[in-house]
Amino acid sequence: QVQLVESGGGLVQAGGSLRLSCAASGRSFSTSRMGWFRQAPGKEREFVASIRWSGGYTYYTDSVKGRFTISRDNAKNTVYLQMDSLKPEDAAIYYCAAKRSDYAPAYDYWGQGTQVTVSS
Repeated sequence: QVQLVESGGGLVQAGGSLRLSCAASGRSFSTSRMGWFRQAPGKEREFVASIRWSGGYTYYTDSVKGRFTISRDNAKNTVYLQMDSLKPEDAAIYYCAAKRSDYAPAYDYWGQGTQVTVSS
């Protein structure tokens, strides 16, 4: 099993920044890729960004490119999501996820989520 714990959410004004963290424990060595997803009220959960533990290859959804940066600290088993130039539409619960295989379509493990609120 892999446990994921997110932190760093909060309230920020539009244009501001937040950094989310996701600490992985348990059999985190068995995971290949980490991702961030978000879900706003009344909307489906959507992919935000992902990074591979090995090599650091990253992907972003178009709406956050140039504003969000995903990174990882392999020694700490922690993944970060630096969010800059935040917009009200970025407000959501942000979830960290992990998957065992980079080729798998779905993520295997999920955190509990952290709330991000952006005031206009």
